[in-house]
Amino acid sequence: MMRCNIEKIIKEKGFLKKYIAKEVGVTPSQLSYWIAMKNFPSADKLFKLARILNCKVDDLYEYEEEIN
Repeated sequence: MMRCNIEKIIKEKGFLKKYIAKEVGVTPSQLSYWIAMKNFPSADKLFKLARILNCKVDDLYEYEEEIN
């Protein structure tokens, strides 16, 4: 199961989602889709997002093992 940490990181860094979307070059709606995992950023947008948020790409999404 994947978990999205984008919104958490944006809040921790003190940014507004609207500002981050503009810096990445997407609409606020597109950023919301990434956060909701309705779709995912392309590799170049993922790296740009990580650079803007000063984190690693791996920090943006996490894979969690499902425990049965």
